Amino acid sequence: MDRITLRDIFAYGRHGAGPGERETIAAFELQVNVDVDLQRAAQTDDLRDTVDYAALHDAIVEIVATTSYALLERLAADVLAAIFADARIAGAEVTIGKPSRLDGATPALTLRRRNPRFQG
Repeated sequence: MDRITLRDIFAYGRHGAGPGERETIAAFELQVNVDVDLQRAAQTDDLRDTVDYAALHDAIVEIVATTSYALLERLAADVLAAIFADARIAGAEVTIGKPSRLDGATPALTLRRRNPRFQG
């Protein structure tokens, strides 16, 4: 299986369990790994034979901006659900961090799942 990676996605939204976290827009940093067979795309050189990472990026940024959750786990699950709308994707990994949240440290979590819709 091959992999498409989107690194350093910066999106802005209202997520957090702490007092006041969901009252202001904050930055979130995401990395997404998508497992997909890229053999056909390598042969055809046709965007329709691969995952359009620009469209994927836009969908991720939209989810972060238009939802509001206490837990990053819930946000990451929504991102995975959007990724898994494409049945060609076998699995994915989503990491979400909250930059400079803890005295300069960036807490982050990663969800790794197989696509229940995968048809491969």
